Amino acid sequence: MKIRKAVIPAAGLGKRMMPLTRAQPKEMLPVVHKPVIHYVVEEAYQAGIRNILIITGKHKRAIEDYFDKPIVDSKDPWSLELEKILDEVSIYFTRQREQRGLADALRYAEGFIDNEPFALLLGDNITLPPCTKILVELFKRVNGGLIAVEKVEKERINKHGIVDVKEELSLDNYKVFKLKDVVEKPLPEKAPSNLAIIGRYILYPEIFEYIRNLKPGYCGELQLTDAIREMIRDGFEYYGVFYTGKRYDIGDKRDWLRANFELGSSERILE
Repeated sequence: MKIRKAVIPAAGLGKRMMPLTRAQPKEMLPVVHKPVIHYVVEEAYQAGIRNILIITGKHKRAIEDYFDKPIVDSKDPWSLELEKILDEVSIYFTRQREQRGLADALRYAEGFIDNEPFALLLGDNITLPPCTKILVELFKRVNGGLIAVEKVEKERINKHGIVDVKEELSLDNYKVFKLKDVVEKPLPEKAPSNLAIIGRYILYPEIFEYIRNLKPGYCGELQLTDAIREMIRDGFEYYGVFYTGKRYDIGDKRDWLRANFELGSSERILE
């Protein structure tokens, strides 16, 4: 089944990036010559997806304005590239009324998804090469949901959702793990592995039923990891895909600076 739709949650408060995010969404922070959310929409587009729902919240109007028709036409190549994407993609917006966790944000997408498998891309992460394109290709080969993962240092385990591996597979030269559990931000000494979820997923629409039955978990919020955990316990198959590219978490100041330095060193804007 083809992945035709993507959901991009972009309603977080950006607390780790304060005071930069006091008056602007973290998803609009610049990385070289375009905001983070631009990279994420590009990633969905490069995966062949042409229908995108962005979930925003209070003080996030700048995201909607960014993807609107510009008041002044610009001929720089990056604006022209964006206009080409916008000519081919339909972007929709909805607002999370209260920040109650990723699973709560995702529930606003149920009507948009309309009983199809879909891609989920967190709106503050950049992956190069595009991780979602890899997941979409692998989805044709597996009968289950997909979660992109990477190895993290022990001291960072408690900042991520962590997967527990049942068995290791190899598909199209990608390392793939059949999962037996997922845990939200465990203590390092209790973590089942050092494989962390990086904010790129292919999910089946049944996830919404599990979200409806969720109780608050870590930090009193509704965690997507908990919904996936319950699905695995009920027999749904999930696979972790080991991502070997570069990921930048723009909710982290160090990663934001690293992204600007590394991408800026190679971008043609500096020519």
